[in-house]
Amino acid sequence: MLYAIETEGITKKFDDITAVNNVSISVKPGELFGLLGPNGAGKTTLINMLSTMIEPTGGSARVWDFDVKKDASHVRQNIGMVFQDTTLDDRLTGRENLDLHGRLYDMDSKHRKKRIEEVLSLVELSDRANTIVKTYSGGMTRRLEIARGLMHHPHVLFLDEPTLGLDPQTRNHIWEYIKILNKEEGVTIVLTTHYMEEADHLCHRIAIIDHGEIVALDTPEALKNMLGGDVITLELENPDNIPRLCEIYKKDGCASIVSRKNNDVFITVRDGERQIPHVLELASDAGIPIRSVSLHKPTLDDVFLHFTGRAIRDKEAGETERVGYILRARRK
Repeated sequence: MLYAIETEGITKKFDDITAVNNVSISVKPGELFGLLGPNGAGKTTLINMLSTMIEPTGGSARVWDFDVKKDASHVRQNIGMVFQDTTLDDRLTGRENLDLHGRLYDMDSKHRKKRIEEVLSLVELSDRANTIVKTYSGGMTRRLEIARGLMHHPHVLFLDEPTLGLDPQTRNHIWEYIKILNKEEGVTIVLTTHYMEEADHLCHRIAIIDHGEIVALDTPEALKNMLGGDVITLELENPDNIPRLCEIYKKDGCASIVSRKNNDVFITVRDGERQIPHVLELASDAGIPIRSVSLHKPTLDDVFLHFTGRAIRDKEAGETERVGYILRARRK
């Protein structure tokens, strides 16, 4: 089997909303693959199709060599799922939640009990196994959900925003668990996130998704190297001068990429430290006041800005985000 997951032109429409549009990706066995994009970009809809929760409107997809439409039951036997919203029964203990999941997958008693101890140990919850889930912290709850997703030895694990709403320290702990299970369990992982540092830190490859379409796909380093240099950020006193300053930099040829956001101009240059005086001189000669200037190495946010024209956290909740509410309503 060449790919753990393979899609060809997969599409999903909800009435007049195209949530996922003609997406083609391939994920190798054992890969930790990231879907990076803002809320409403289509990440959750895509993995909901791959996990057989909703059917595609068009295109095709195979997970562990099973067609998501024709062989949905076989797909489900080979995948684990950690949802964006918790689906644990908080009136049961951690162990009881895992036992219930094992029974649903028809695991025999001996195997079930052994596996419960294995996954509890993996996420370091053995000492809280017999505690009611209602008393768990957010990080403990997330870890238990990951353990549950691994109970039946899935070949592919989908993690939908696994660290959403968690504090930075807990998020870092979850990152380590994800890396461990990918390495030690050999599980293929598809991770959706809008945290750039999460995708950068964890994923072997990242697909940047926006408005339901893949706009870039490569390793984190290769994506950042696409920009070809350092990023200089200029904050202007008067935003009305931004279009004129962008044109000045484009005509001068000092920057390989010129973009804008709010009151800022972003230019990508080689040898940024030495270019700053020239960049400021061009603005001064044009009579354009600069409030501040900063320099940094390219980030995934810069990559997203380059391909979409805006920063990932600036995405407003729009039409596509309604899909999330539609899906949640259907599950209730």
